[in-house]
Amino acid sequence: MTKNKLIVALDVETAQEALHLVNTLRGIAGMFKVGSQLFTAAGPSLVREIVSSGARVFLDLKYHDIPNTVAAASVEAARLGVSILNVHASGGSEMMRRTAAAVAESADAAGFTRPLIIAVTVLTSANEITLAEAGWSTNPDQLVWRLSLLAETSGMDGVVASPREVSLIRSAVKKPGFIIVTPGIRQTGSTPGDQKRVMTAREAIIAGADYVVVGRPILEANDPARAAQQILYEMGIAPQTALSDPKERKGPGCVYN
Repeated sequence: MTKNKLIVALDVETAQEALHLVNTLRGIAGMFKVGSQLFTAAGPSLVREIVSSGARVFLDLKYHDIPNTVAAASVEAARLGVSILNVHASGGSEMMRRTAAAVAESADAAGFTRPLIIAVTVLTSANEITLAEAGWSTNPDQLVWRLSLLAETSGMDGVVASPREVSLIRSAVKKPGFIIVTPGIRQTGSTPGDQKRVMTAREAIIAGADYVVVGRPILEANDPARAAQQILYEMGIAPQTALSDPKERKGPGCVYN
């Protein structure tokens, strides 16, 4: 279904705000992302509450530590009932392999559904200057390509990458069902903020992304539900009934209001 391609980032300060957004966007968004800010403020109990309400959660905590620590943290995240969780691909193959194995073993033993585990390649806020500051003598494209292949061979179910690298990943990774989740989604003509490598939602889907993560364009809108509906329609695969006002049905490739 179309809605399953849209992940709304709950980048808000309180559980109350997050639950209000979940209720408002239920039936429009396919999944909700809980990141570091909200998780630090509200904790795992909020994740359980969102999951219990029937909504799907992408727990975006980007674990990056020694293999044993990341594997153990990922098992606890999986027990919350999340649909997707992530680690940093730059943590290395042992960290990713042990995490995938530990989560699968725990899911089998406890009888819960194993979430998808995906690896973060290069943050969408990074460019060549950022990488050079951190000691990487490469550009984002090359590093994303390398880390995506490492994630594939290490048992990951997919990666997080900017929409600009989706085609590159699709040409490199051959694993069936390997998913690509793309943040860095911005509407035409908007300011990118701290994002460096961005595209529109429609461009990301055409390139081959499985999911697009959208935060500020929805959260900062006067009507978040309508903004989310407009994004679905721009993706070119939402029904016209998604928009209540016929004047707003501009068709595929339209810009957000």
